[in-house]
Amino acid sequence: MLSSAFQGGRELDFISSIIMGIIEGLTEFLPVSSTGHMILTAHLLGLSEDNESVKTFEVVVQLGAVLAVVVLYWNKFIDMFRFTGGKRSYTSRLNLIHIFLAMVPAVVIGLVFRDWIKAHLFGAQTVLYSLVIGGILMIVAERWSHRSERITTHDVDDITYKQAFVVGLFQILALWPGFSRSGSTISGGLFAGVSRVAAAEFTFLVSVPIMIGATGYDLYKSIDHLNTSDFPIFAIGFIAAFIVAMLAIKTFLSILKKLSLTVFAVYRFVLAAVFFIILMM
Repeated sequence: MLSSAFQGGRELDFISSIIMGIIEGLTEFLPVSSTGHMILTAHLLGLSEDNESVKTFEVVVQLGAVLAVVVLYWNKFIDMFRFTGGKRSYTSRLNLIHIFLAMVPAVVIGLVFRDWIKAHLFGAQTVLYSLVIGGILMIVAERWSHRSERITTHDVDDITYKQAFVVGLFQILALWPGFSRSGSTISGGLFAGVSRVAAAEFTFLVSVPIMIGATGYDLYKSIDHLNTSDFPIFAIGFIAAFIVAMLAIKTFLSILKKLSLTVFAVYRFVLAAVFFIILMM
């Protein structure tokens, strides 16, 4: 269970809003667990995770991070809705069918087991486990893909329907808080023969409809806990998450061209150790 220091806590203010927004934008699309970072940051800031205002704020800043993907990949999203024209036929490039195939597994499992997931997988201890297990998966995926012939797809537009579905199956793991959507899906992409960069870009695109749906639903459920006095604090966190997420996505893609997922896996292990020392003892 959480340390007693994590019980209770203070209200959000402008400084904590900016810090939380930065952490969300920095970690949402990296394979390091934004959930783990947000829990740890909230604890260090003295915020209460049981406070409905804090919970709603975390939903809002997620939407800020999602908006960054929409802006960066706006042309790609437009192309997916352009059924004719272009240099390649609709079925020979990334299209809505790929997105649908990658979404279905996690959406179905998430809807069927939503209550069970909420009851058993949300908590500091389970996040700690998922940080470690997710890191191990990333290392295994990297080692499996080291044979050059196993990576056959290097561009997101060349991803096949089968590869998209395999990535979708691995996205089920992201329903476990702390596992990391990008960590699980990029690993799945490697197992399916997709390069790190192409898998990462595909992950960003697939995350948009899923996160908009999930966060939109959570925001709807939290509407009674919103009031006009929260707007300035929520807005500044949203903007911080949006700006930092744009920078983080571009930087992450550059890093993936040079470094493997193993680097991020090691970071996850270090984070798990910090998580244990600060929150579990």
